[in-house]
Amino acid sequence: MAEELGDFIEAAGLLEYDPAAITRIYAGHPQRLIRRLWQTLVPIGLLLFGVAFDWLFQLLKDETRARSRAKECAELLVDLGPAFIKAGQALSTRPDIVPPLLLEELAQLQDQLPGFDSELAMACIEEDLGGPVEDFYEQLDRDPISAASLGQVHKGILKNGQKVAVKVQRPGLREQITLDLYIVRNIASWLNKNIGLIRSDLVALIDELGKRVFEEMDYINEADNAEKFGVLHQHNARIAVPAIYHEATSRRVLTMEWIDGVKLTNLEGVREMGIDPDDMVEVGVNCSLQQLLEHGFFHADPHPGNLLAMEDGRLCYLDFGMMSEVSRESRTGLIQAVVHLVNRNFGRLSKDFVTLGFLAEDVNLEPIVPAFEKVFSQALQAGVNRMDFKAVTDDMSGVMYKFPFRVPPYYALIIRSLVTLEGIALSVDPEFKILGAAYPYFARRLMEDPDPQLRQSLKEMLFDGDAFRWSRLENLVSSAASQAQLDLDTLLDQLLDFLFSPKAGLLRNQLVEATVDRLDALGWSTMQRLGRRLPRGLQPAGMTPMNHGGSIDPFMQMEPVRELIAVLQSLPGFTPDLVLKRMPRVLKEPDARRMGFQVAQGLAERGVVRLVRVAAGVAT
Repeated sequence: MAEELGDFIEAAGLLEYDPAAITRIYAGHPQRLIRRLWQTLVPIGLLLFGVAFDWLFQLLKDETRARSRAKECAELLVDLGPAFIKAGQALSTRPDIVPPLLLEELAQLQDQLPGFDSELAMACIEEDLGGPVEDFYEQLDRDPISAASLGQVHKGILKNGQKVAVKVQRPGLREQITLDLYIVRNIASWLNKNIGLIRSDLVALIDELGKRVFEEMDYINEADNAEKFGVLHQHNARIAVPAIYHEATSRRVLTMEWIDGVKLTNLEGVREMGIDPDDMVEVGVNCSLQQLLEHGFFHADPHPGNLLAMEDGRLCYLDFGMMSEVSRESRTGLIQAVVHLVNRNFGRLSKDFVTLGFLAEDVNLEPIVPAFEKVFSQALQAGVNRMDFKAVTDDMSGVMYKFPFRVPPYYALIIRSLVTLEGIALSVDPEFKILGAAYPYFARRLMEDPDPQLRQSLKEMLFDGDAFRWSRLENLVSSAASQAQLDLDTLLDQLLDFLFSPKAGLLRNQLVEATVDRLDALGWSTMQRLGRRLPRGLQPAGMTPMNHGGSIDPFMQMEPVRELIAVLQSLPGFTPDLVLKRMPRVLKEPDARRMGFQVAQGLAERGVVRLVRVAAGVAT
């Protein structure tokens, strides 16, 4: 039993992924490496020989043959074990490396495996926790309730009566994972050096995968991730995170609160609890976007088994082994890319891909811009809310494979997360559009975030050259207003910030001109009404009555004012008091005082002109 529980790599002191240390370890123990090489390279070599034969005789031009080979490759990865499955899953989000047909097959990879011997699991718990199982648990089921590539889960009860889920790692897993990563890394190195068609750094990809898998194998790290995730979402009443019990947690054993719930894809089970599956999907989408764009700390593996609908209407996240972070700059860059996509500014969009790290700075963007236009223009015809994410990503896969794209590791995990989430949502609603669900969130961030770069992006969104587009503002505010978390006070403050920003000078001029026009018309109509009360012989010739078509409020005829009022009235919870209480701030704005002076100056100039005309009429 002790021999089966032992792990050669752990005994060698390797607790973190270190390629150089791994090379040194296996250089001193070649027999372990040779045995695993025989188990892996023979089937891999046979597959590569078959693919090379098909390529040489141009058999891969037949889609059926090519798909069969892609399926064979995915099945081989499953047979080879956890590290190869993880590598395949990582490659399934890399359209810059993998041809589209193989990409589809890799996306189907599942890591569900048979469990291991229960006695080994109990022995592992006792070895890691330092005592008999009975010292920590009142009860612990011997048979696992589920198993995956890295471990299996047992249901139990702590001494205090708390129901728990106990995750136990597969004995010897670290050695197998390390050996496989070592082999795959050397294969990747050979491919990078000898196959010119491969542009991306495969070794860097394997190293990123190795780092993530080692983190995932450390259950203390997973416990820390779960608690960090819980703190970040503690104010969201719709999100649940299981509590961690540190007294029964180690690197290979994780004890967490047992959560009663139903998988999000079990529609009947969710409905039987009185929960609307569509509502649960909306909660999940909003939470994922918040993770990506606000916190920068996101769950990279939200598959159906890790998302549970609870009877109280909360959505519970499980399994925090695979988490990732997105920098503030990358989050801002993603929102800017959405702005340029919506504005059909494909030139700027291509530069966004450089900023985000998808393209090198010295890449010629000229041929890429028309490729983007071809991919996105047709999709945008139906509007961003109806864009088919899968169709667009499929088309983008071809573009990224054709041009020198490289997907940053953090973005590969984002793609994995969103694709998985969309798959769950589509099982609930076949008409679900991930971009349509995400756009209101992007709009809210664009309207509320004080980040200077996003303020600039907002201006880009609202202006077409020098012309202000009220329809864009209305659509943006309408989309943002559909978010339940919309902060109306912040939104109004941002609108004022925008109105008095340097970029909005033209808009302020439009407001001044419209105000002068309407006040002048109001003053002139008042003078005409007074003039009509005079005896006809005393009425000045220049004050002949004019037909104004009723008593419509002249201020409401001002297009900018009318548009602005329409936009504000569309906001849920809007009242005039929200505007009135901001008047002191408006009056303190230098540009507001300047606008008042310009209005007075304009009225004075109009008045002089009218007096001259009236005088001329009297003289004649």
